Amino acid sequence: HVQLVESGGGSVQAGGSLGLSCAASGATYSSYCMAWFRQAPGKQREGVAAIDSDGNDASTKYADSVKGRFTISQDNAKNTVYLQMSSLKPDDTAMYYCAAARPGAYCDISRESDFVYWGQGTQVTVS
Repeated sequence: HVQLVESGGGSVQAGGSLGLSCAASGATYSSYCMAWFRQAPGKQREGVAAIDSDGNDASTKYADSVKGRFTISQDNAKNTVYLQMSSLKPDDTAMYYCAAARPGAYCDISRESDFVYWGQGTQVTVS
């Protein structure tokens, strides 16, 4: 079982930057595909970015809406996944969730059902 705790949310002006962290515990963290999802009021939850267990750039995936602006990374020594967000827009306002996929799952943010461990979320507000 994996426990996930997000931090780093807050309020920022449009065009600004913000970084999120997700600390994982309870299992062999490096075995999992990790991802960030977000949900805005009145909208469905959507995948934002994912990173596979090997952690190199080739294993990252992004939603089209955030490509070139958001960067997902991980530090296996710290069991932590990060989401660095820049050039933020009001449309990026949402609750952001960290998630871990079941072991062996294909690492893809469009396969939300594969993500079985979730954090409580951290709010990001862009004005």
